Amino acid sequence: MKFKIKIKPKISYYVSILVSSVILFYFAYKAIFAYLIHRELYGGGLDTLVLLRASISGIMLLLILLFIQFIKIPDLKSHRTIIRGVFIGWTSVFVILMIVNLSSIYFITLTGLVSFFSLITLFSLEDQIKEEKNTLTEKEIYLLQQLAKKK
Repeated sequence: MKFKIKIKPKISYYVSILVSSVILFYFAYKAIFAYLIHRELYGGGLDTLVLLRASISGIMLLLILLFIQFIKIPDLKSHRTIIRGVFIGWTSVFVILMIVNLSSIYFITLTGLVSFFSLITLFSLEDQIKEEKNTLTEKEIYLLQQLAKKK
């Protein structure tokens, strides 16, 4: 399938970092306020709600760090595998949010958009890999020139 839009995988990672950051800050904010309210009402300790929200924030922080590491990978085939996983991850979060909590329309929209963007990036990446197979690298060109000089 020829896809006219050329999107680099790094852009998909940046979009995923942005959405993960939004989720991170939202749940960190909610966890801090839930902790403060729980401390005032019960005099200390941690509630399950506080721990759950803090855990989601921690998971998002780890995902952001992973996406930053993925940006550094130069190989297109590795990017294709990673973007497939990112697409499956965001799509599963999107579907689960639609089933479990339909009232959080902002998170559903965010995860749906980043999932769709990852899919577009995946199609674009497939075309880029096909184009790369049909071109010669600098080293191959150099070796062919050396062979031509010997004849």
